[in-house]
Amino acid sequence: MRNYLIIGASLVALAAPLQAQDGSDDAAAEPRTPKISSDPFADFRPEETEITVTATGTRIELEDTGQAVTVIGEEEIQSIQGADLTRVLERVPGLAVSRDGGVGAVTNVGLRGAKGEQLLVLIDGVRVADPASPGGAFDFGNLLTSNLAKIEVLRGSNSTIWGSDAIGGVIVASTRAESGLQASAEYGSRDTATGAVSGGIGGDRGFIGASASYYRTDGFSQAANGTEADGFEQWTAGGQGRLYLSPSFEVFARGRWAEGDLDLDGYLPDISGIGDTEDTQHTRQYSGSAGAIYDTGPLFVSAAYSFADTERVNRDAAGEPTFSSDGHSDRVEVRGEWRPIGPVLVNFGAENEWEAFSTSSEDRQTTRIFGAYTQLGIEMGPLAAHAGVRLDDHARFGSETSFGGDISYALTRDLRLRASVGEGFKAPTLYQLFSDYGNPALQPERSTSYDIGLVHGDRSLTKSRFYGAFTAFRRDARDQIEFVSCFGGTDPFCADRPFGYYGNTDRARAEGIEVELGARPSDRVTTRAVYAYVDTENRTAGSANQGNVLARRPHHALTLSADWRTPLNDFTIGGDVRMVSDSFENAANTTPLDGYALASVRASLPFGERFELFGRVENLFDTDYQTAAGYGTPGRSAYVGARARF
Repeated sequence: MRNYLIIGASLVALAAPLQAQDGSDDAAAEPRTPKISSDPFADFRPEETEITVTATGTRIELEDTGQAVTVIGEEEIQSIQGADLTRVLERVPGLAVSRDGGVGAVTNVGLRGAKGEQLLVLIDGVRVADPASPGGAFDFGNLLTSNLAKIEVLRGSNSTIWGSDAIGGVIVASTRAESGLQASAEYGSRDTATGAVSGGIGGDRGFIGASASYYRTDGFSQAANGTEADGFEQWTAGGQGRLYLSPSFEVFARGRWAEGDLDLDGYLPDISGIGDTEDTQHTRQYSGSAGAIYDTGPLFVSAAYSFADTERVNRDAAGEPTFSSDGHSDRVEVRGEWRPIGPVLVNFGAENEWEAFSTSSEDRQTTRIFGAYTQLGIEMGPLAAHAGVRLDDHARFGSETSFGGDISYALTRDLRLRASVGEGFKAPTLYQLFSDYGNPALQPERSTSYDIGLVHGDRSLTKSRFYGAFTAFRRDARDQIEFVSCFGGTDPFCADRPFGYYGNTDRARAEGIEVELGARPSDRVTTRAVYAYVDTENRTAGSANQGNVLARRPHHALTLSADWRTPLNDFTIGGDVRMVSDSFENAANTTPLDGYALASVRASLPFGERFELFGRVENLFDTDYQTAAGYGTPGRSAYVGARARF
């Protein structure tokens, strides 16, 4: 532990000596010239700003929302290096990751103490949850960073805009879509190889682009006590096109396909735990959308059809299928923004979604959900505020209403006060309703979240030398859907469900603080620190677990990073330290998960503007740790790679 503390302190303190060494860069930097404008609030408007879609469903500047949103761009994603998305997500405060093995294995992502299935995930604007999985969650093991251009994370409930699933938050991943050609390749430990290519052609009439990637690794044993390596191989491809029919009207189409094979370890009764098996899982995902956009400035409207499908087949050592599932969704939606006068704006939208699932043991089941929302806003000088309402109608359980609001106020040019309140709900999944463990009487999960915070500067550090954000939050959840065991019980509902069933049994609370710090003391040095304290509690009255902390929710998580672009041909060196406190594997709090600290170092060397060599060492001190009880994690690993842009 002493080694990690030394490295962590060094990363934070790195700025001071480097600033002195590179002082000439500050002297050469051009002073910021204020805009000349007749707007009396011009001093509160930055020259350039980051954009997000997670807050309102349409493009909005981060300064104009009171919701807590983190945007990680392509430059930062590439600087972290590697295909493992979890290493990027660790820079988001309040986000926790658990994984059943290595890259490609089932990967659960939770925000602010929420369950992974309470997180809405979109890739290129398409909802990609799997209706055939028990909780309807998206498995992040099937999403790699190879061709990602942007990650947006909204922390907190926002079903007003996004409807079902947005209890814990929203993650939007965008693939690369730019003119030119980019290719990269990487090789490293455990015979791990990654390759990616993307390209596009654009002009006044439109744009067309495509991307593809490949990843394979021999891996390591998923079972922490195992000896047989479990590998993973995945191919992905995607494309998108836009056709500009007039200055205000365009049509678009997007598509993504991912197919992979994963070696599995599983539960073995003879050892009462996870052990080596020769089982495998084949997963195929495909999704797409097509639609049109009308944008005159005061009025923006987007209409689209989208679909997503996830197919899985598990096989035993002899190659015989042991389980299969298929989850499919189709969706039509309209989203828009209208600015009728001055600072007033109205966001609006409606969508209808059809879901279907089937497994090797359950017949095909379907359902439908319709939703519509409107949100009134005002963006005037230092003030931006929004309040909205949404109505959803589910074919199985009826109607649900959600409210939400946020406010952002610029106290000074660089200091902003923000606050938000939001309601969330999650419809029961088809598996929870109709599987052998299903309960057709289930009601949706519900939540109410609040947060308030102060923000100084911008996270990208393009407009200021320092960034800081402090946020306090709380989320109360009720009617949470959990599996109810029937062993040894007298519940009459267990009569035809001897193993158990899903019920609306739990209430939970999560509250805490998030701290983000970033500094660019010179044009060559960037340092960051992200910390979250998340206190969770099971508040289910009469439950044996009442008062316990929620499973796999550590109280403390800290990520430190620093990068220095040296004067030697812009050779860049950097590193990260990730520290996570103790937690529990189970709701009964009887199986502990020890805290851990991981360190990594990296370097990159550009050759002109087109070529770059890079490399890194992960888990520098070969720490033995687990994020899911019984499942292994990688030891010290080294990788080298190259990137080219044309």
